[in-house]
Formats: sequence, structure tokens, C-alpha cells
Amino acid sequence: MKQLLLVFVGGGIGSTARYFVSKLLNNSQVLPLGTMLVNVVGSFLIGAILGYAIKQPTQQNLVLLLATGFCGGFTTFSTFAYENQLLLKSGDYTSFLFYTFGSVIAGLIAVFLGILLVKYL
Repeated sequence: MKQLLLVFVGGGIGSTARYFVSKLLNNSQVLPLGTMLVNVVGSFLIGAILGYAIKQPTQQNLVLLLATGFCGGFTTFSTFAYENQLLLKSGDYTSFLFYTFGSVIAGLIAVFLGILLVKYL
């Protein structure tokens, strides 16, 4: 039950943080920068958190709270997919390509950087 509560609390905080970032930054007519930012930052955070968990395997409650809960609530693939659909529907193929590939590539790089940061600190 404690583990479920940790995921619940982390997810609620992450979702709330995503809402505020998206409200603040998704005002652009070109790209949904808020969604892109939360997905890249969330990727970095999950890399750092899981990198830390490799060094400290006894911290599974922290992983549930932060990686599963917070990062799971903070990042959003469904919104990313919907916003890509909107870009395609509007015929803005350049923004679609930049947003799609930029998000995926930046997300992967962010995970690796998060792991490396924790590994060498």
C-alpha cells in the first residue's frame, strides 16, 4: 500500500507541474514548447533518478516516488501524439518533423546525460 501511495503522490505532483509548464509555454502557434520541455526534462530526470538507483539499489521507494510517480505524471506521450496529429492536420510538416524528431532525440540524449551526471558525481 505504501508503494501505491508513493506513485500516487509523485504522479499528482508531476501532473500538476506539467499542467503549469504547459500553460506557461504552450502559447506558441508553431510548436507546443511546454510539452516538448516537460518530456525532455522528464527524460533527463528519469535518467538521473535511475542512474542514482543503480548506485543506491536500496532506494526503491525513492524510485517509485520520483521515476514512476513524478516523471510518469510529468511527461506525456499522449499529449505529444495529439499535438503531432494537430501539426499534420494543419499541414505544418516542418514543425511536425522538428517537434517529433527533436523531442525523441533530445529525450534520448537527456536520459543519457542524466545517467552520466549521476554516474560521475
